[in-house]
Amino acid sequence: MKCLAAVLVGLALQAPSLIAQTGDTPEARLAALGLTLPPAPKPVATNVEVTRAGNLLFLAGHGPCDFTAPGATGKVGRDLTVEQGAAAARLTALCILATLKAELGELSRVKRVVKVLGMVNATDDFTRHPQVINGASDLFVAVFGEHGRHARSAVGVASLPMNIAVEIEIVVEVEDLEERNKE
Repeated sequence: MKCLAAVLVGLALQAPSLIAQTGDTPEARLAALGLTLPPAPKPVATNVEVTRAGNLLFLAGHGPCDFTAPGATGKVGRDLTVEQGAAAARLTALCILATLKAELGELSRVKRVVKVLGMVNATDDFTRHPQVINGASDLFVAVFGEHGRHARSAVGVASLPMNIAVEIEIVVEVEDLEERNKE
């Protein structure tokens, strides 16, 4: 799993060259990374996945779309290593991107990732929450370039629904449709 950590760090470092090589669409960058988006999740409670306020989208907390994927569930610091937690955060980021694509039609309508809140299902003595949530942050930078850099909080929690390893909330600024039609 140490190899995965190197890949995640490499994503953030390679983002500028990846963008230059693949054109300007986030979907092309995902394809260049060998990643495909899962089907967008449906709410499991009395909430919605996305709420819009002006040009901001507030996404509900997401976990990995596939809870059966290796490392998607468990407690970091006991069942999972930091690297496995980062892989769960990356799976969660892919799920978030799937929700954004379903909402917007295309990821290029995202102007910038504004804020990320990452919650890590961790043991009481675990302190490397930022390194776990880097799995998501690095993917957002690889997909959106500099517009993927964001303010962030990474915290540990005693438990998460269905024992998922990571839950992430995100706020993004999106392109105004009127603004797009003027161009």
